[in-house]
Amino acid sequence: MNVLIIDDEKSIRTSTAVAIKAAGHQADTADNGAVALLKLQEDAYDLVFLDLRLGNEDGLEILEQIKRQSPQVAVVVFTAYATVASAVAAIQRGAFDYLEKPFTPEHLRQLLAKVEKQRRLETRLNELQDEVQRATPDLDVTSQDPQVQAVYDVLLRAAPTQAPILLLGESGTGKSALARFVHAHSSTKDGPFVTVSCPSLTRELLESELFGHAKGAFTGAIRDSWGKVAAAESGTLFLDEIGELPLEIQPKLLRLLHEHQYERLGEHKTRVSNARIIAATNKDLKETVRKGGFREDLYYRLDVISVRLPPLRERQADLLALADSFLAFYSAQLKREPVRFSEEARKRLSVYPWPGNIRELRNTVERAVILSHDQVIDEHFIPAAGSADGGEDPLVGSNVTLDALEEAHIRKILRKTASLDAAARTLGIDPATLYRKRKRLNL
Repeated sequence: MNVLIIDDEKSIRTSTAVAIKAAGHQADTADNGAVALLKLQEDAYDLVFLDLRLGNEDGLEILEQIKRQSPQVAVVVFTAYATVASAVAAIQRGAFDYLEKPFTPEHLRQLLAKVEKQRRLETRLNELQDEVQRATPDLDVTSQDPQVQAVYDVLLRAAPTQAPILLLGESGTGKSALARFVHAHSSTKDGPFVTVSCPSLTRELLESELFGHAKGAFTGAIRDSWGKVAAAESGTLFLDEIGELPLEIQPKLLRLLHEHQYERLGEHKTRVSNARIIAATNKDLKETVRKGGFREDLYYRLDVISVRLPPLRERQADLLALADSFLAFYSAQLKREPVRFSEEARKRLSVYPWPGNIRELRNTVERAVILSHDQVIDEHFIPAAGSADGGEDPLVGSNVTLDALEEAHIRKILRKTASLDAAARTLGIDPATLYRKRKRLNL
């Protein structure tokens, strides 16, 4: 690492530089804030050691200037005037850690190792994010369908604000991708994007997942947990399938939306959140409110900006363009020569109703690119119209897999029941398990 040491005592600068070089890193020094800020402009540093007492200068003010100028650099503050208050103030203003003078070479080596580990984790995270982006087609926010283009326009106008956004639409219509699109165009795009799948956990675990808990708050709470609300600080909290949020948790979410306040389970300290809330559901929330399954006041608080994503069967003007874009993406990803759909395949694409919407179309095209050996994708890789909802289901005892039987049964139960909870009761499984099966089967 390239390390900058800022201290007004020459002996401290020299001894710290020697120890840093002995640990295999590069070291540079500055005796005041002005010189340090100039060096940070001229060179790239991975780590800064900053004395909180720089003669007449306030080290905390220098810290703030460094973080404004070079937000990516880790800053460790050290001082002979160690107090809890100064340590807390330094961390609150962006310091990575705090080291009290006098410190031993071993203390310094441990701290350098800690920074190195953090940098490796950040590098790996960036690599994983790049891999995810390469593995997922970009969201095209242009459409030949006027109602879809109107959705994109509304979201572009709303993105820079902090207003809650409610995304409505069937499963697979692209709500999660649009939530990320809003985050990427928001004023907090450099902050985290944190997802909570509301049906994926029991009520107790979901409440802890959202708001966090103190150690000992319940059986099994062996350590503190900050929760997803805290993790989304200065970023976006995406609540997927908000229509499945248990009634007992809804007042706490209402408070978070209305007052930006919440409490972790097992403690009474009120905490403040500035996370932006985006929610999505495939349910008719107005009808759910009417039936008593969702609070009316929470619905109206979420419904500041709401848009409905039409199902793919209503987007005939976009369907073939989407299929072609997925075809180009997966061909490039699999390093294949450009391929195309046959005319018969294009006809099937147009008439099939796509009950799984964009997710089903994407998966179908990806599978076709993987399995086809020709430069032309023929119609056999595209489902026929009669195989969608209303087609013939596999029979028990027929020559089909258990997965096919399970998918057909779950699909029928979901169509017959009014909610995910009701479907789960009929199937004899908990809602979290059904939620995961729906995601896996693209239902």
